[in-house]
Amino acid sequence: MRRSIRTANDYVTLTKPRIISLLLLTTVATMFVADPSGPGIVTILWTMLGGYLAAGGAGAINHYLERDTDSRMERTRGRPLASGRISPLKGLSFGISLGVLATVQLAVTVNPLAAALSLAGLLGYVFVYTLWLKPRTPENIVLGGAAGAIPPLVGWAAATGGLTLDAFWPFAVVFFWTPPHFWALSLLISDDYAKTGTPMLPNVRGEDATRKRILLYTVVLVAVSLAPAFTGLFGLTYLVIASLLGAAFIGGSIALDRKPSRESARNLYLWSLAYLALLFCTMALDRVL
Repeated sequence: MRRSIRTANDYVTLTKPRIISLLLLTTVATMFVADPSGPGIVTILWTMLGGYLAAGGAGAINHYLERDTDSRMERTRGRPLASGRISPLKGLSFGISLGVLATVQLAVTVNPLAAALSLAGLLGYVFVYTLWLKPRTPENIVLGGAAGAIPPLVGWAAATGGLTLDAFWPFAVVFFWTPPHFWALSLLISDDYAKTGTPMLPNVRGEDATRKRILLYTVVLVAVSLAPAFTGLFGLTYLVIASLLGAAFIGGSIALDRKPSRESARNLYLWSLAYLALLFCTMALDRVL
């Protein structure tokens, strides 16, 4: 019994549930941005299930592709495939099965566009980011971040059946949020990346250049986050709260640049998670009100 529970937990771990929780929040919040009257609860639940399955499938395939690299990194060597608790073939089969199930489920229960976008996010994460960009360029997270920004588009498509130009504002927020968020983490684990030869920005350009890039992208992110308040998509409530959240993010980036330390990098990384969650909740709240 205990072994079965441990095995089940390992398969859940392959889906990277902590990351998915934030992706699902951006998906559901964007559904209310797209349809302020509120999408049906059934549509929301089906979209969340499909989103979890798709992102979980991408995560499991990522575990398979990076199992050798993970086994050499302190942070990841205990993962199910890296440690050998789950065989590579089973892990890969699990990930592909989740991706196929997600695509079919979303197409049947939500709509084909949401299914197609979800599949595009999975394929982009696996083939564009993991296989192509990550081993080759320190700009991997900049270009590959588009895959992680797909969930808001899935949410918009699920709520309305289509996409408009406004749908790309939430997408852009996640796209520009990803580099400073991930680079703050990479400052904390640059030694692990150095062991495996992964060309992350701190290892290639240096930590000082990374901190300056974090500040630059944070400023761009905040500008992008405020822009839809001036296009009419969001109102004064959003503008005020987004400005305060953005000011705190910029302040943390400045603090990291001026007084670099592991603590300031960790604080910025944790704040970036809270920032995105609070910002998307504010988007939904502003539209509903």
